[in-house]
Amino acid sequence: MKLFYFPGACSVAIDIMLEEIGKPFERVKVDLAKGEQFKGEFIAINPKAKVPALVRDDGTLLTELPAIAWWLGKTNPTLGMIPEGAEAEARLLEVLDYMVATVHMRGFARIFGPARFTPTAADEPAIAQTGRDIATDGLKALSHMLGAKPYLLGTYSVADAMLFCIEFWSVGRAQIKLPENLAAHFERMKARPAVARALAGEGLA
Repeated sequence: MKLFYFPGACSVAIDIMLEEIGKPFERVKVDLAKGEQFKGEFIAINPKAKVPALVRDDGTLLTELPAIAWWLGKTNPTLGMIPEGAEAEARLLEVLDYMVATVHMRGFARIFGPARFTPTAADEPAIAQTGRDIATDGLKALSHMLGAKPYLLGTYSVADAMLFCIEFWSVGRAQIKLPENLAAHFERMKARPAVARALAGEGLA
């Protein structure tokens, strides 16, 4: 398999899952800072012009983080990264969608790229602050969801890889203080060998 990624982007969550699975895969860097996602070679592979993108062993492409995460978990059931039962699966999709669609795309995307949300440079600080407010509220909600559990759903799942990504952005790039239980989750994730390998593989260690 080939994972198309950019270091520190949400694709790191998929990188972590692939490392958890332990099957061979190749990392292919797409430099978002240089606009490589819009250029010929990658755009021919993924017309959506975004990462993560996963080319599977049969040559087919799978995109969108929740879909890739779901497929990886379902096709490697012995790892238990997708909980069993309709209720547990619904709860997984609920928190995964919230992290991607709200906390990431409405919050951190505004913090890291306010210019994408306005044609007026003078508006960018206000947009970035709106992003910080959304991200901070999101962290509070995720803290409530996590509670005293070691992982979001009680046991480790694909959702924890995405939560790690959000925590990583908060601590590293956005300088947003994590609630105590999320800080503990962040350290717990960093101690997982798969997380260490993914970070090292992307040059983030």
